[in-house]
Amino acid sequence: MNKNAIDTTLPKNLPLLLKQSAERYPEMVCQAAKGSDGKFVNYSYKDFYNTVLGLALAFKQLNVKKGENVALISDNRREWLLADMGLLSIGAVDVPRGCDSMAREITYIISFSGCRIAIFENEKQLYKVTDSDAEMPDLKTAILFDCDNMAEAEEKAKAKNLEVILFSDLLAKAETLVTPESKKEIEDGMEAIDPNDNATMIYTSGTTGTPKGVMLTHRNYIAQCEVVKSILPVQPGEMWLSVLPVWHSFERAIQYFSFTFGSGLAYSKPVAPIMLPDFAAIKPQWMCGVPRLWDSLAKGVIKAMKKAGGVKYAMFRFFVSVGAKYAWAKDHVTGRVTRFKKYPRFLDFIKGIIPFILLWPLHGLGELLVYKKVREKMGGQIKAAISGGGALQKETDNFYRAIGLKLLEGYGITECAPVLSVRNPRYPRPGCVGEIFPCADVKIVAEKNGIPTSLDPLPPGKTGLVFAKGDQIMKGYYKQPELTESVMYEGGWFNTGDLGMLTVDGEIKITGRAKDTIVLVGGENIEPLAIEIALNSTTYIDTAVILGQDQKYLGALIVPAKETIMAYAKENNIPHASYNELIDTPEITSIIMNDISKRISASNGFRTCEKIFKIKCIPEPFTVGKELSAKQELMRYKVNELYKDEIATLWM
Repeated sequence: MNKNAIDTTLPKNLPLLLKQSAERYPEMVCQAAKGSDGKFVNYSYKDFYNTVLGLALAFKQLNVKKGENVALISDNRREWLLADMGLLSIGAVDVPRGCDSMAREITYIISFSGCRIAIFENEKQLYKVTDSDAEMPDLKTAILFDCDNMAEAEEKAKAKNLEVILFSDLLAKAETLVTPESKKEIEDGMEAIDPNDNATMIYTSGTTGTPKGVMLTHRNYIAQCEVVKSILPVQPGEMWLSVLPVWHSFERAIQYFSFTFGSGLAYSKPVAPIMLPDFAAIKPQWMCGVPRLWDSLAKGVIKAMKKAGGVKYAMFRFFVSVGAKYAWAKDHVTGRVTRFKKYPRFLDFIKGIIPFILLWPLHGLGELLVYKKVREKMGGQIKAAISGGGALQKETDNFYRAIGLKLLEGYGITECAPVLSVRNPRYPRPGCVGEIFPCADVKIVAEKNGIPTSLDPLPPGKTGLVFAKGDQIMKGYYKQPELTESVMYEGGWFNTGDLGMLTVDGEIKITGRAKDTIVLVGGENIEPLAIEIALNSTTYIDTAVILGQDQKYLGALIVPAKETIMAYAKENNIPHASYNELIDTPEITSIIMNDISKRISASNGFRTCEKIFKIKCIPEPFTVGKELSAKQELMRYKVNELYKDEIATLWM
């Protein structure tokens, strides 16, 4: 841990952090949210803090106690953070979940957490509870951010013996409650919140089954806030465009980082028709997204340019190619090459200096004609964007590097609240997930079948389990001490379950998930993630899922790139009655297998045992809540359940 990176001026808990920020930056924009006319309305730190104080008092009048669990079922929006900080300011613990969650998940979480009060985004989320047969004996009150039919909501809630309250009514009441005396009451209570008190309980997204309640404390978040300024050069008054599910630990941490910087949060949605106009309106300097979002944006730009066709598309392709080669050369000249073995940096310099000089004029021309115009689609003022919540495809990474947009891949896990590493924007190195966060320690240990065989650290370049320790590691899993014990090791080390390696410069590269490892009958261990990332960037494939546990060879479920497949069929006069029929034709199977063979080859660093021998195409794209988790990670157990018949054909 780098002690010099720690900001010792930060307070001990999150409500006091907000109070400090409101005192330091009273007139700075804290939040920007759309009003009824669709235009953004700004809310200052002073206004936000005063509203939080009022809400804290209103929650106290609802008899919310210190340490009490309160469900918060909503996507990212201004009211989410108000409710969050209102609850935290009286020492309560929020239990968040997103609107894409299934009814059984929400009812399980509310019941298991013993929530007496639940806050819902709208009546649709409430009905997941009222229409369920699940027992939730503790739940007595439902608070709604929005409601189009209050009479129906109250009627359904009454059948479950629930009282319904509108959040707008709570806000109106909150305005009348703040006095000098009541303000002092709440602020005195803030001082009494211990750093090791729970701030939230985030249930894992369920990629492997029943969600686990990860207990995260005020200290878990403050430890990261203390060091984030040493990594991200965010200035007071700068804006973040918030599009990720705010209940998830990655975006959640960003909300608190924003307080630390004195920056603002503008709320949008991760869909292009909404997000692109919001870029133009806010002109943000910072943004976070998952790999699928960045891939979708890049493909959207490429698709638009391809549609334009002619000279414009040819020029675009040429300069993106130039930009990628220039970025490669610049990395070598400036020492931005990821090293897994130690060697003199000047060797990279020698390799890169001539192409760097030769490409510099063309790159400058590309900046004038192409790169700047593409970046302007994202508001034109982005300093850096962060990708987290999954592995970033190499081609996507290269595209943004080519156009001069800093896309900083990071790595974390909910149990670590969540950030363990992020590429340094001052010298981002591709091929890794960045430098270890200054508040954390990370080591790689030897493993077999996901079980550590030694706790001694492996040297750089050796693959093993990623272990982490530090003040940001969770308190444990709620009411599941045996599960907590299974991941915590001597000396406070937490087993992330991820496979990775360290670079000689102290960065991390993630290679897969230990529990996802496929073992063929020949004993070969295969990490499917690396293969899937390679395939997901090919011409005819949208999504690939690699399978083969206890089989002789690997197979794959493939979601084809529908528009590309349809265009190919039209150009080649392939007869078909429907798209579902088309994707099973020998012609389409052949071009997809050809794509796979080109990518998964020895020349690209893949072993013979990693070759895909058979595929089965799936017509519909994967969706959140079905095959994908809220942070758009593949839920393999769901895929195995949903497509068991299709999977069986891979080894027939």
